[in-house]
Amino acid sequence: MKAKELRELSVEELKEKKKEASQELFNLRFQKATGQLGNTAIIRKTKKNLARVKTVLRELSISGAIK
Repeated sequence: MKAKELRELSVEELKEKKKEASQELFNLRFQKATGQLGNTAIIRKTKKNLARVKTVLRELSISGAIK
């Protein structure tokens, strides 16, 4: 998901996306460690998506939209 699309979401939706991405990243790392993950590039994509969500949340906190 692009940052532009993320900026259109509400704070609650962003927090939910952050939680989902963190959980997905954990599961992917677990699958990699157990040898069940075939495509390891998805880990990198998930990390980037998580970083994008965190960046947008940080932008909102700096602007004062989040208390």
